[in-house]
Amino acid sequence: MRARFLHPGAALFLAPLLVFLGLAYAIPFLGVVKWSFTLPEPGLGQYRALLTDPLVQSVFVRTFRICGLVTLASVAGAYAIAYVWVRGTPGQRLAAEYCILVPFWISVLTRAFGWVALLSNQGLINTWLRATGMLSEPLPMVRNEFGVIVGMTHFLIPFAVFPIASAMRALDERVLLAARGLGAGRTRIFWSVFVPMTMPGVIGAALIVFVFALGFFITPAILGGGRSVMVAELVYLRIFQSPDWGLGAAISITLVVIVGALAAALFRYLKPGQMAG
Repeated sequence: MRARFLHPGAALFLAPLLVFLGLAYAIPFLGVVKWSFTLPEPGLGQYRALLTDPLVQSVFVRTFRICGLVTLASVAGAYAIAYVWVRGTPGQRLAAEYCILVPFWISVLTRAFGWVALLSNQGLINTWLRATGMLSEPLPMVRNEFGVIVGMTHFLIPFAVFPIASAMRALDERVLLAARGLGAGRTRIFWSVFVPMTMPGVIGAALIVFVFALGFFITPAILGGGRSVMVAELVYLRIFQSPDWGLGAAISITLVVIVGALAAALFRYLKPGQMAG
C-alpha cells in the first residue's frame, strides 16, 4: 500500500490537490502566523498576553470545560444509540439509523435556532411547564452554558456513533458466549466484557467530539447569547469587532496547535489493528 502511494504516477495524480491545499490553506495560515508575531508590533507580546490576560484565560478555561461536558454527554448518548443500531431488532436499528442520519440533513444554524425555540423563556418547554403549573417562573436554559452544551451535544452525537459502532461490530461474539457459558449475567457481561472491549471506539469518539467542539462558533454564539463565549467566538470578536488582530491571530494559532496535537493523538490511537483488537 505504501509502495503504491509513493509511485511517481500517484504523486503526479496528487500534485494538483496538494497545490490547491497549499494555495487555499497553507498560504492564508502563514499569513495569520505572521499577524500573530507582527501586529500591533513585532515580537511575542500577543503570546505573552495569552498567558497573562484574565479574559483570554477565562475563555480558554470555559471552552475546555464546555468541551469536556459535551464530550461526556455526546459519547454517552452515542454509545446507547450505537448499541441499539448494532445489536437491536430490525425496527430498533431503523429507528437508530434515523436518529443518526436525520441530523446530518439539517444545518447547524437551523438546529441552533430550533433549540432557542425550545429552551428560551417563552419557548415550548417553559411554556408547557408553566401551563401545567410545574413552574411559576421560566427556567434559564439559553444564554448560558446549559444551552450551549445541549446544542453542541445534539450536533456532535452522530459523529461519535460511528467509531463506537465500528468497535461494537468488530467484537468477537464468541467472547460474549464464553462469558455467558461461565455463568455471568447480562449486566455483568455488559460492564465487564462488552464495555471494556469497545473502549477503543469510545476513546476515539471522545477525541473526535472534543476536537470538533473546540472549534464551534455558531451554536455557542446563538445559544450562549454572548454570555458563554468560547475560543472560536473570541477570535471572531478580536478580528472583526476590535482592532486587536494580533491577539486574535495568536489565539487562532494556539487553537490550531491544540487541535493538531489532539488530531495526531487520534490518528495514532485509531490504527486499524488497535480498532480490531
